[in-house]
Amino acid sequence: MRLPRTTLAAAAALTLAGVAACGGNGGGTTGAGGGTALYERLPDAVKDAGVIRFAGDSHPPYRIVANDGKTVTGIDKELQDALAKVLGVRGEISIVNGLPAALSGMLASRYDAFNGPVKDTAEREKQFDAIVWMVSRTSYLVPKATSSAVKDSGDLCGKRIAGTAGSVVEEQAKRLSDWCTKQGRPALTFIGLADTNGTILAAKSGRADAAGMTESAAIDAMSKEKDAFTYVTQSDEQGAGIDQLAMLVPKSGGLGPVMLEAFKEIFKNGEYQRIVDKYGLQNVAVDEPKLNTAAAQ
Repeated sequence: MRLPRTTLAAAAALTLAGVAACGGNGGGTTGAGGGTALYERLPDAVKDAGVIRFAGDSHPPYRIVANDGKTVTGIDKELQDALAKVLGVRGEISIVNGLPAALSGMLASRYDAFNGPVKDTAEREKQFDAIVWMVSRTSYLVPKATSSAVKDSGDLCGKRIAGTAGSVVEEQAKRLSDWCTKQGRPALTFIGLADTNGTILAAKSGRADAAGMTESAAIDAMSKEKDAFTYVTQSDEQGAGIDQLAMLVPKSGGLGPVMLEAFKEIFKNGEYQRIVDKYGLQNVAVDEPKLNTAAAQ
């Protein structure tokens, strides 16, 4: 049985010194204990606990999960550290098995937020506030052994594409498939898997001809196995570059508007740009964070 958040506050206070000293596990950040302009605007439940609980699946380079299954590094960790600091609380990342587990976990109050990257949709905005902080640019990781037949994303027509089930990549692949059929070429076959690591393994093993993911994830995968892959990027003509990607926060908790202000602060203080530059996200960065963009469209 899960303890109430007010009970967790005492535990957070007892462990705070240790987290500050050693960095904690995957979610420990600096900034706990208030002392920021936004802290007083946080929901009481978050202030009482002194922590924002993020859900996250394995999705390099956004979330790189160590062998212990708990320690997390990557874009998400740095972004959440920056947000937690301006909010005056700690951040914790719990690893879950894909988007459905993250969404249901937030609705069950196990987690406060999920950073995806996940598409902002009108349907999701019925239950979640969506803070848009980047746009999509889908790429397809192709094993070098077969890359001679794939010079650009149009050459993926008729191929088997592995991707995370329910993710924005699945929708992007459908748009690419529709483009293929309009060109008189065969449609794609999409293979939905649990996470990015699974899609890469599918491409390596020959189960799929390519693995769909964000461009930053494709670059990260290539950096780890320099001689194994190349990649191609979906064009705007093929439906790419039009999805707004967001952090989702349950509406019921009241955290969304404050989280938007925290994003505005890290845009202002340079932390957003630092992360964008460090991880090569310039092509998918936005000028400012926005709240619930889908419902207005």
